[in-house]
Amino acid sequence: MSRTLSLLLGALVFSAAAHAQSTKPGLWEVNQKMGGNAEMDKAMAQMQQQMAGMSPAEKKMMQDMMARQGMSMPAASAGGGMAMKVCITPEMAAKQDMPVQADGECTTTITSRSANSLKMTFVCKNPPSTGEGTYTFSGDTAYTMKMLMKTTHQGKPVSTTLDGQGKWLSASCGAVKPLK
Repeated sequence: MSRTLSLLLGALVFSAAAHAQSTKPGLWEVNQKMGGNAEMDKAMAQMQQQMAGMSPAEKKMMQDMMARQGMSMPAASAGGGMAMKVCITPEMAAKQDMPVQADGECTTTITSRSANSLKMTFVCKNPPSTGEGTYTFSGDTAYTMKMLMKTTHQGKPVSTTLDGQGKWLSASCGAVKPLK
């Protein structure tokens, strides 16, 4: 998997992890769009094109990898972003903790938390990147998110924004396994 694809999927996992702030357990839909620089916009378009052109075996491998993280495979959403489904168990919702991002050797720190918002920072070793995000919750069934990620590409600093939202779909997760 390319370094860019790893960074993009890592960002999706961070966004999905934000569900822990007073959220309703069950199946959630997470939509997000990256921006901030032409290179990342191009990488997002390439990733969507690669995913659309995958063989059945490659799609199965990607689905299995995403399933191990507790997510369904991302799909294109309106406005050129990505959409995925995520399962939050009652235990995860009760903890109000963020699941750990296993890939990329990442450390996430919640810097502040209120009744309707959560601010966090993260540092990843692979690929080397840092970021900060703010999640604003609308009750326990929806949220919006803004994140800024910083990394380097070919020795040059790159900043990328991630805007997204999540909404609760149902109490049953169906075939989507819980986040890890």
